[in-house]
Order: sequence, then C-alpha cells, then structure tokens
Amino acid sequence: MIIGKVVGSVVSTRKCDNLVGNKFMIVEPIPSLRMNNRIVAIDKIGAGIGEFVLVAQGSAARVGCDMEKAPVDAAIVGIIDDGQDLE
Repeated sequence: MIIGKVVGSVVSTRKCDNLVGNKFMIVEPIPSLRMNNRIVAIDKIGAGIGEFVLVAQGSAARVGCDMEKAPVDAAIVGIIDDGQDLE
C-alpha cells in the first residue's frame, strides 16, 4: 500500500462494462516514500483533489474495492485524516 495525494481526475467515456459508474483519480505518491510517478486509481470512497489517500495496488486493489473480475491495478482504499510530514 502506498500513500499519495489526489492531484486530478480522469474521464473515460469508453471502458470495460464492469468499470462503468466508477470514478478515476490521478494520485501522486509522496516523494519521501520512494515513489515519484503518478498513477490512476479507481475511487469508490469519494476522495477529493488535494486529499491524502491510501492506495492498494495489484490484486489487493481489486479485492479492496470489491471488483475481483475488473481490470483494476490501483484503488483508493482510504482517505487519510491526519498524517505528520506527508509533504
């Protein structure tokens, strides 16, 4: 699991049927935690731009958002309420 900051959203009008109705957000992992590339993560919990979030990747992302049969590689699974020294 990684910690990142939501920096934008992605609009996709054409996608797999089991992804219809889901929101996608652009997440920038916190640089101090070794990652520096942005990723696109499915968001089923309602994160907003500027919020710090927890992101699961790989099969844990599919399980974490209850979409085991969907082509999901990253999912926002939590919104961080309080974290010291995240930026």
